[in-house]
Amino acid sequence: MSTSVAPASTGNTTASTVRASATATPAGPPRGPVLLNFAVVYLIWGSTYLAIRYVLETLPPLLSGGARFVVAGMVLLALAAWNDRRRGAPGEPVTRIQWGLATIVGGLLFLGGNGAVMWAEQRVASGIAALLVAIMPLWLVLLEWVRPGGHRPTLLTMAGLLLGTAGLALLVGVPSGAGSVDIAGVVVLLLGSLLWAAGSLVARSPRLPRNALRNSGTQMLTGGALLLVAGTLGGEWTRLDLAHVSRASWLGWLYLVTFGSLLGFTSFAWLMRNVAAAKVATYAYVNPVIAVFLGWLVANEPVGPRTIAAAAVIVAAVVLFTVGKSKG
Repeated sequence: MSTSVAPASTGNTTASTVRASATATPAGPPRGPVLLNFAVVYLIWGSTYLAIRYVLETLPPLLSGGARFVVAGMVLLALAAWNDRRRGAPGEPVTRIQWGLATIVGGLLFLGGNGAVMWAEQRVASGIAALLVAIMPLWLVLLEWVRPGGHRPTLLTMAGLLLGTAGLALLVGVPSGAGSVDIAGVVVLLLGSLLWAAGSLVARSPRLPRNALRNSGTQMLTGGALLLVAGTLGGEWTRLDLAHVSRASWLGWLYLVTFGSLLGFTSFAWLMRNVAAAKVATYAYVNPVIAVFLGWLVANEPVGPRTIAAAAVIVAAVVLFTVGKSKG
């Protein structure tokens, strides 16, 4: 179709153009930013497994997690205010309703999801914890299904979920004895993955701050504060001895603040506002593969044929899951 229009255009042509414009499908977010943010969530969040391993050597879980998110949240809010001043814009003040929503999202994601994992890994083996947390996409699909106006998952989507779970089971292995699994830890992990899925859906609310930095900053600040309260109530201050915190723990904590929170969660929040939630949830299958690779590369952890086979199954599950959501 020519980009130039003759001055004597007919009424039918004009009407057709108007109708075509009115019925055109709204353009989605640019492909470049989508791929970049997916790469950040896939790769950086996968690397945080190794960082958390070093942090928990000499730091209590809830207090270190709370401090991580409070610091990252304050940095993001300061960056948002600086960016407003640089542009000469008055900025978008965070309303009380937005603070309330941010507290709900931060509580679900960080206190409920992240806090549950950090607490449970004191009682449950990390492999079992990874497998239980990885069912989060299943919770997400089910929550989207049962909500008012929700969408029924396609067969390809469900097949991708089942295949991904099977791949993770192959990756982490199966415990030798059922009696060795702590029931309380299992229940907390299942609840934590459900709360993270619920928080991921609430985070899509259009009533949250539109500015990406301010949106992520409010959620991390409130969620981190709730983690600090939980750590205080749990008596973790008696376990905190800054004089004996190892260098590896400090470096791991700084990495979690800068890359895991400032960069990783900001990309995650952007994706949740611009891409289908079930597609974003595929990071739950990719992150363990990244974690295993970095463990082999950095910590000399063995990677055998079973690990390679599991990685192939997981990647296939992500492809199947994505195709299923696209057709749905």
